[in-house]
Amino acid sequence: MDGVFVDGGAHTEPVRLTGRTRNILLATAVVAVIATLTGLQVFASGRGFQGPLDSLLDDFVGTPKSASVPWAGLVLAMVGLTNRQRIVALSSAAAIDVVIAAVRYLAGGPLTVGNGAVLVLTGLGVWAGWKWQGEQRRNALMGVGLGALLIVATKFGDVWLHITVLAGPQVLDQYVQLADHALGNPSWVMGEVVDALGSVGYGVLHWVYIELPVAAIVVALYQLRNGWPSHHLVRTFLLIGLVGPIFYILFPVVGPIFAFGADGNGFEVGDFWPSLVPFDLTPSPLPFDGATPRNCMPSLHTAWALAIFLHSRQGPRWLRWGGTFWLVCTLSATLGFGYHYGVDLIAGAVLTLTLESVLRAPERGWGWFRIRLVVGGTALLAALLLSYRFLAVEIAQYPVVSAPLLLGVPALYAYAHWRTFYRDPVAPRSSSLPLPADAPTAR
Repeated sequence: MDGVFVDGGAHTEPVRLTGRTRNILLATAVVAVIATLTGLQVFASGRGFQGPLDSLLDDFVGTPKSASVPWAGLVLAMVGLTNRQRIVALSSAAAIDVVIAAVRYLAGGPLTVGNGAVLVLTGLGVWAGWKWQGEQRRNALMGVGLGALLIVATKFGDVWLHITVLAGPQVLDQYVQLADHALGNPSWVMGEVVDALGSVGYGVLHWVYIELPVAAIVVALYQLRNGWPSHHLVRTFLLIGLVGPIFYILFPVVGPIFAFGADGNGFEVGDFWPSLVPFDLTPSPLPFDGATPRNCMPSLHTAWALAIFLHSRQGPRWLRWGGTFWLVCTLSATLGFGYHYGVDLIAGAVLTLTLESVLRAPERGWGWFRIRLVVGGTALLAALLLSYRFLAVEIAQYPVVSAPLLLGVPALYAYAHWRTFYRDPVAPRSSSLPLPADAPTAR
């Protein structure tokens, strides 16, 4: 259903967008993306690291940085095609990938894939925009647009990680680690657990951790199997990726294995993780190296895994179990690999619930039920970050008080989110706006 919904009291009516307005908005968005990519490329080239345009060029004719992301983007584009078109597109991409991968490998390069997916995705967009008309064109371009956004977002993310290093020469890990004492230092605990699991347990957790997009695509394809519902996982995924990295600049943190472990390149406080828990009540900003990304606060892996979990709830049993498995393994990996502190995970969960409150059930419009969740989640996330920075000593000294607050207040917020969108879903108040057949009320 096209349009923007406005809560007008007794009725919720959509403000319809004309075709001309949609085209203008689309053109503006495309120009903005191209301008941003170009600016980031110039910035990256001036500082000696790979820019987004260089990385995209590698996806077309070089060695793709990721084998799974281009294919995830192409699979998303399949939503807007017929079965015959899907077969042609996927088989063409696979054939191109095999040929390019073989040539690259025989020339002494790595054995990887992804070029075929990007080439076919681009070809689909050009062909749909040039040859197709009406609903067929619209559906195809929506799918291609989502797939392209997923790929381009990873290019933005790669450059942004370099920017976090430049913007945060000092990191706040000593404050975060101190606050984590109230939770029992879960990263240190899980680090020992992962060591005890051995190579098999490590391998499973590592695969789950790096292949998060695979789980996201499975859930998204289930949601999009019958068309475009009012809300789906891809929207949340992209918004998390857009909003979350802003906090890397505001709150630079590198993680326990770097600040307190063996991977600190000489900048670590000491080699403590995961066998010895430091307890220093005089924290200070820690100068760190010029290579390690400051990408811990909040934990976006937690945010994305929680989004997968939430969006799998309306699926069949196998999908619900899969979403639960991915969430549990992701949380275990983020802590057990020393990449995050426990308080990072709390902030990531609050971020997801806040953004889900913005996006979920758009047919209900904007009323007090949504405003209170969005404003409350934003305030809670701000309070968490401020407390980690300025109350870390008190949090560590009084865990009996601070632990229930750190866990209980976000839990109450999660309960309010569940009650609003899951337990007591409300249909749109205007009878003239029926829900689409493929969009359940509590989606």
